[in-house]
Amino acid sequence: MKELLSNQAAFVSFLERRVGRRDVAEDLLQGVLVRAVERLSSLRTEEAAVAWFYQSLRNAVVDHYRRQGSSARALESLARELEGGDAATPEVHHAVCECVGRLVGSLKPEYAAALQSIEVEGASVKGFAEEAGITANNAAVRVHRARTALQQKVEATCGKCAQEGCQDCSCGV
Repeated sequence: MKELLSNQAAFVSFLERRVGRRDVAEDLLQGVLVRAVERLSSLRTEEAAVAWFYQSLRNAVVDHYRRQGSSARALESLARELEGGDAATPEVHHAVCECVGRLVGSLKPEYAAALQSIEVEGASVKGFAEEAGITANNAAVRVHRARTALQQKVEATCGKCAQEGCQDCSCGV
């Protein structure tokens, strides 16, 4: 273990060259150190411990990039889903609970702006992203969070009416 601790700077450097950011490299090193504490007692020599540790660092880098890729694919999928959303007909707009319109104003301003642009004005996620000066992935996440926040507020405010889809609103709020 002493050998590993004395090589901490070399380990961080090793990781930083592979992931491009010092803070990420330090986080990865911390994770591997935790696993090392559990494992090192079974390794017989310090050379074996260092070799095992470097292999663990390589595995941590691979896992890091897999997680990053998985997150990016999920965001891209969400953006495509939001792009392909069906626009509501004018009849649906008039039948939907008026509480929704009032509750949008109680959301964070960036959430309200996202819903106004995409849901009301019919802008695409990509168009909204350009307008807001953010990436399309960030816009997709913002819209998703805005919809979730609005849904929670409507359910809390309208109760049973919200469970029925706020069609022909009778909640009286």
